[in-house]
Amino acid sequence: MQLLALTGGIASGKSTVGRRLAALGAVRIDADELARDAVAAESPGLEAVIARFGAGLRAVDGGLDRAALGEIVFRDQGALADLNAIVHPEVRRLAEEQVAAALARDADAVVVYEIPLFVETGAHEGGSGFAWDLVVVADAPAETRVTRMMNLRGMSEDEARRRIANQASDAERRAVADVIIDTSGTEQHTLDQVDALWARLTQRL
Repeated sequence: MQLLALTGGIASGKSTVGRRLAALGAVRIDADELARDAVAAESPGLEAVIARFGAGLRAVDGGLDRAALGEIVFRDQGALADLNAIVHPEVRRLAEEQVAAALARDADAVVVYEIPLFVETGAHEGGSGFAWDLVVVADAPAETRVTRMMNLRGMSEDEARRRIANQASDAERRAVADVIIDTSGTEQHTLDQVDALWARLTQRL
């Protein structure tokens, strides 16, 4: 098995890279999806969140009222740390289950774990509990990403720049990269680079 970490700043095109790798045959794991699963209705993670932050955060459908939780944690660093202490171990557990399942199905599997906050959470320093074969970074200039967020997500320029400023810098991500996918050009240019990476990975098998 080969285990790849895939990361990049907001609007860097990392999901495009991840989807292409999955289409080519990789097993794709999305940390954002796992974070949602970690606090799904009736999950141990949700019950821990309710115990810490109150029953008012249980939505009508039995799930988590994410908007209400966001209002709490984004103005209180201590509350955010408490939330992370609940969610991150659950995300790791779910990821470990998926990696183990992929390995059980195919000893030669290529597993791509998409982690937006790879640098910020210390995953590059062993904070994830995984030993990475390659770290792949989707990379595009900040100005390109601001334009994408404004055009594709309807954000204001100020909000887009705030989102970028709250993440690791491009230089910090590049410093941990084994492979950089330049996503600043056309989608086809990005896909061509991913295809070349896949060819490199599968030559090892």
